[in-house]
Amino acid sequence: MSNVIHLKTPLTDDDVVNLRIGDRVSISGVIYTARDAAHKRLAELIDDGKELPFDIRDQIIYYVGPSPARPGRSIGSCGPTTSYRMDVYTPKLLAKGLKATIGKGNRSETVIEALKQYKAVYFAATGGAAALLAMAVKKAEIVAYEDLGAEAIM
Repeated sequence: MSNVIHLKTPLTDDDVVNLRIGDRVSISGVIYTARDAAHKRLAELIDDGKELPFDIRDQIIYYVGPSPARPGRSIGSCGPTTSYRMDVYTPKLLAKGLKATIGKGNRSETVIEALKQYKAVYFAATGGAAALLAMAVKKAEIVAYEDLGAEAIM
């Protein structure tokens, strides 16, 4: 089994270009969460030439809609959602500087090419580890689109 590569956000080009398929990675720092509805809104802002609600450059978006936090916890269960549902929006976000996404499942050829073009990476999260992943979250707060509930950007 390979060694774990430790990364901290914000990511750099060097962080990304030195990764290889199959590398095991541990990430610390801020990781944003967003799903379908939030991605649609972000893409619309980009299309309209408007500012995004957070600085996306060199950041990571985790495709998740967490469950409510239990007392004493920062976040509820937070397993990855299927990534291909965000594929229509991902190239626009990568063009704005997004450096990585985390989810489960395959990506489209369009997204794969955009990842290469913009020196970004897709991290495949382990399905079935939602409770374990939640224990690693130190703090969670809504950044944008509170009206989306679990799909708000955190």
